Amino acid sequence: MHELDDHQWRDLLHRLRRFALGLTRHAASADDLVQATVERALSRRSQQRDPQQLRAWLFTILYRLFLDGKRRERLHARWLTWFGHGEAEAYASADDPQATLLAQADLHAFARLPSEQRALLLLVSVEGLSYKEAAQALEIPIGTVMSRLSRARAALRALTEDTPRPPALRRLK
Repeated sequence: MHELDDHQWRDLLHRLRRFALGLTRHAASADDLVQATVERALSRRSQQRDPQQLRAWLFTILYRLFLDGKRRERLHARWLTWFGHGEAEAYASADDPQATLLAQADLHAFARLPSEQRALLLLVSVEGLSYKEAAQALEIPIGTVMSRLSRARAALRALTEDTPRPPALRRLK
């Protein structure tokens, strides 16, 4: 990245932390977000060419990381609901028929994935294993874990993006 003196870095990190704190409302989460932002920026510093746009670029990275984290949290919470309880318990406790229908559609979509993808999604997203731990558990290279997981998430997203159609009702005479 561009050469900044200590004062400029402190000022920039202070601004990033203030923005992160405004988004997360938790000091520890804000610090983690700022750290992830700096790590991402350093690993992709060749992409940022204009020194005048450095601050905007860093704020963009921070905000995108925040949004990605929120998406992951929602997905993780959904999966914990699916797999944290017995299937029948999850449906029986749902007061909202629409929520029940969506949960059933999501589980059906999950079941349609190949077993390799289901296993990875469960290990990484539900059980919280790192990519390395998942690779060791499944005895596959970490690169395979990453590519399968990416394909699995894309496939699940494609299967669950549309609102499920209500089941067709039959007329009884």
